[in-house]
Parts: sequence; C-alpha cells; structure tokens
Amino acid sequence: MAEYNTIRSTAGVGAADIDQGLRTHMNKVYSTMSFGLLITFAAAWAIGSMTVTATGELTSLGQTLFLSPLKWVLMFLPLGMVFLFGAMINRLSAAGAQTFFYVFAAAMGLSISWIFIAFNMGSIAQVFLITSIAFAGLSLWGYTTKKDISGWGSFLIMGVIGLIVASVVNIFMQSDAIAWAVSIIGLLIFAGLTAYDTQKIKTDYIAHAQHGDAEWLGKSAIMGALNLYLDFINMFMFLLQLLGNRE
Repeated sequence: MAEYNTIRSTAGVGAADIDQGLRTHMNKVYSTMSFGLLITFAAAWAIGSMTVTATGELTSLGQTLFLSPLKWVLMFLPLGMVFLFGAMINRLSAAGAQTFFYVFAAAMGLSISWIFIAFNMGSIAQVFLITSIAFAGLSLWGYTTKKDISGWGSFLIMGVIGLIVASVVNIFMQSDAIAWAVSIIGLLIFAGLTAYDTQKIKTDYIAHAQHGDAEWLGKSAIMGALNLYLDFINMFMFLLQLLGNRE
C-alpha cells in the first residue's frame, strides 16, 4: 500500500522509512478519530434538537428514546458494538473496519444525544474545548515519552471494568456520591489510557511495519482511532458530569 512508506518489497526498512511511515500512520489514526468525533457530535446534536420542544418539553420522539425501554438499548448499544468490532476485526478488510467505525460513531451520537437536553450548549462547547486540550497534551506525551508505559495496560483495563460495574450499579442506586467518584476516577483512568494507547499505536506500528504487513497496518490504524476516540469520548463525558451547567 502506497500510504505506508515503510513497506518495501525489495529492500530492508531503514530508520528514515520508519519515521516517515509512522507519521503517515499516526495522521491516519488522528484523522479517522477526528472524523468519527464529528459524526458523533453531529448525530447527537441532530437527535437532541428533535427530542425537545422550544419550551423544554420532550417531543414524542424524545419520550420514545429516553423514557421508554428503548433507552436501555441506546445506553448499551455502543458497548455491544465495541465487543462486536473486536470479535469481527480479523474478518474485516481495512475499508470494512473503517465503515464499521463510522457506523459506531453515529450510534454513539444517538446514545449521548441526551446531553443536548440536560446541558446548555455553551457548557458543552466549553467542556469539549477543555477535553480537546487535555487529550492533545496527554496523547503528545504518550507519543514522545521515552518511558515504557506498557505496564499501565492491565491496571487501566481493570479500572475500566470496575467503572462499568459501578456505573451499572448506580443506575439503580442513583447515588450522587458514587456518580461523583465514578466521574473523578473515570477521568483519571481515561487520561492514562490516552497516553497508553498512543504509545501502543506507535510501538505496534514500528513492530509490524518491518514485516511489511500492510493489511494489518490498515486495520491497526482504525483500531487505534477507535481506542483514542473512546478515550476522548469518556474524558468528555466525565468532565461534562463534573463541570457542565445543567439546563
């Protein structure tokens, strides 16, 4: 594939080739992630604007989405799609994986569309800007640091599992204290995952580029974009819970 300049069929791979190919690979990751975020927030805003009237009351669509049993489907749909994507990735082409990612991004937008009802637009924009700055700094550190942070992975994944369990339990308990604790801990976990995932994308590319595994690299860029996308979305949602001004 021409876009991965480190891959050559007739010659070895040098450091300069790795550097150029890595830049191209990371640009692919970040551009795919950014387009996914655009789809998500466009879908969330579109659905949110159709679910509430000018007087602040839910429309019939809003009542169907947020007050009926369908709300549980919307809540867990993105999580189910993530597991499905992980199970299907080896059977998908790079183009198929990218299409799945964009469909997932739209589903995530539907799932979080309630934020445009619960929070005012200025607050959402402010938290999005804060998240963008924090994400950029954390990802840059993960990319440039000489420290090996691969050991963080197991601890952070265990933390994510704990967050999911605590969040599900709090759906029924409705405890403000638990919700606050989940938001603080979740923010720290996904901040760590942002740096960890960025370094992992970089090291995985360097390891596989030398073997000329073009198809794997194409799908790896999509998986990397998905991981960073999830880090961003979760940081944004936790910060919104902590800093957002409710309607």
